[in-house]
Amino acid sequence: MSKSVNALPAQTAASESNASITWRDYLELTKPRVVALMILTSVIGMMLAVPGLPGWEVLLYGNLGIALLAGAAAVVNHVVDQKIDTIMARTRKRPVATGRIAPLDALMFATLLACVGMVVLMWKVNELTAWLTLASLVGYAGVYTLFLKRATPQNITIGGLAGAMPPLLGWTAVTGQIEGHALLLVLIIFAWTPPHFWALAIHRKEEYAEAGIPMLPVTHGNRFTELHILLYTLILLAVSLLPFVTGMSGIIYLVGALLLGLRFLHYAVRLLKGDDRRVAFNTFKYSITYLMVLFVVLLVDHFVFF
Repeated sequence: MSKSVNALPAQTAASESNASITWRDYLELTKPRVVALMILTSVIGMMLAVPGLPGWEVLLYGNLGIALLAGAAAVVNHVVDQKIDTIMARTRKRPVATGRIAPLDALMFATLLACVGMVVLMWKVNELTAWLTLASLVGYAGVYTLFLKRATPQNITIGGLAGAMPPLLGWTAVTGQIEGHALLLVLIIFAWTPPHFWALAIHRKEEYAEAGIPMLPVTHGNRFTELHILLYTLILLAVSLLPFVTGMSGIIYLVGALLLGLRFLHYAVRLLKGDDRRVAFNTFKYSITYLMVLFVVLLVDHFVFF
């Protein structure tokens, strides 16, 4: 029975590899939804960096370059995780996993995206942003995907720094320098990442175990993970208040951060009490809404008090 079940992904891959390749397959390689969230935080980083609005050129070219490099990192992730993706239900239909796009073709596409992105940032933005963006690509595609993901249950805690970079990249694209308030934005996403991914890992625990990925629920159990989700959510709530404490934002952001953070905390408490996979998945979904709305509220506060 297990052999027949395990054969299904391979059969699916074989049948789908014969399908014609479209531009949508290449778009899917770049993980557009993930990149879109990153660009949202990048845009907000740009807008928070100066009292007024940044110029249209930095908005256009800065986010284009960041998006291209982020997309390149996502493509590399597809190639490295090809075997894992064939096992997990949510990823087994990805273009490389199904064989619709060959790994070498995907890597060539990633190289093209990365090169164009670097040229755009170096030529139209500034060198600091270009090198920081490249460093985040290497951190995600190289350090996290190739090593940390398979090496330690704290993979997402350590590797989360690469995914937390976009607001800093947006900030440096406008100012050309690293500043304390930009690092606060990075810290918020860095603290948000573990409870976000661990909630999904509880929901997909069996798939991670079958794929051999040492996510925290696999190595230490649900209860231990749920406790850590609660602890990190408390840390996130405290960190999210720092923009107000440091004078970066005003009362609108404070109220929004408290309401959003307390709702996140409510999910974490429910998860710890009930150990329910549905609650875990709802926590994961809310975490995405939380981050998007938190940064939008920060932006609204910025312009109201400008």
